[in-house]
Amino acid sequence: MSRIAAVTSALPAHRHLQADLASATADLCALSPTRRALLDRLYANSGVQTRHTVLPLTGYRKLEGIDQTNDAYTEHATELGGEAVDSALRQAGVAAEDVDLFVTTSVTGLAVPSLDARLMPRLGMRPDVKRVPMFGLGCVGGAAGLSRIHDYLLAWPEHTAVLMAVELCSLSVPLVDATVPDLVVSALFGDGAGAVVVRGAGTRPAPGGGVRVVATRSELCPNSHDVLGWRLGPNGFRIVLTTELSGVVERELGGAVKRFLADHGLQVPDVVAWIVHPGGPKVIDAVRDSLELPEDRVATARAALAEAGNLSSASIVQVLGKELADPAARPGPMVVVGLGPGVSIELLLLDRD
Repeated sequence: MSRIAAVTSALPAHRHLQADLASATADLCALSPTRRALLDRLYANSGVQTRHTVLPLTGYRKLEGIDQTNDAYTEHATELGGEAVDSALRQAGVAAEDVDLFVTTSVTGLAVPSLDARLMPRLGMRPDVKRVPMFGLGCVGGAAGLSRIHDYLLAWPEHTAVLMAVELCSLSVPLVDATVPDLVVSALFGDGAGAVVVRGAGTRPAPGGGVRVVATRSELCPNSHDVLGWRLGPNGFRIVLTTELSGVVERELGGAVKRFLADHGLQVPDVVAWIVHPGGPKVIDAVRDSLELPEDRVATARAALAEAGNLSSASIVQVLGKELADPAARPGPMVVVGLGPGVSIELLLLDRD
């Protein structure tokens, strides 16, 4: 088994009320009065109260073309992601030169050399660190990255690994010919980063115990690849989002989770905490209903959504950090539920001492 040594999140300095973001988006997209009324309804029903952006709101109009937007992504994703990783290493009491595996995930921009290569010398990591930059997983990337780290540490129990998830969703807001799906995601997604330090079973355990990763499971829902994703247009990435998403989650998730738990002699009522991706109110509802959970079991996901919006791959790290910091948390089995394009499901079984 591997053990989670630290979980941190980093949010940009520019924090906005949802109503202010609605006004800024309507202005940037030059929406008609009819579309503005729709936008206001979407923002009001999003479950989001505040979000953070990597640029001041006046800065988005200055970006001209995908080249300038991606340059801004590379610069600010490196800074924000590095802040999250540095904080996690300090919290874990792990020196940067002791990291053996560095997994990074992001889907809101492209960087070549990858973000991990840019950050290694800045953070002080060894040049022989194994690097795994992950792209294309979208919102499930944080959970998938954590799963692949655990799988790696089963083979290399003496090693220490770091996950970095960073997303600058505000740089993907379309300013030309915004569709209804574009407006939906503009109401939900925020900017942020998260980092997790994970140590193999052969490393020195942290004082006071902690949380162990017991097992992982990945499932791809059949015939769902057109439900959620990106397509590349002349102005950059555009969202692919259909109304089928919550239905796929509600239909497929319960069976996947129950099969996973059964493999370890557990049932849904045995789980003391659920770390759920805050994809949006309907997605959280679908998770709750699929697993027949009481509303309070998804409260942490709703709180994360309200505080910062959907941070895509970084959101699951934020929810995990909030859950682990809860002084009233009970020991016992915990389940991470990651969801993303595919539609893909990533599950982790954790155990808190």
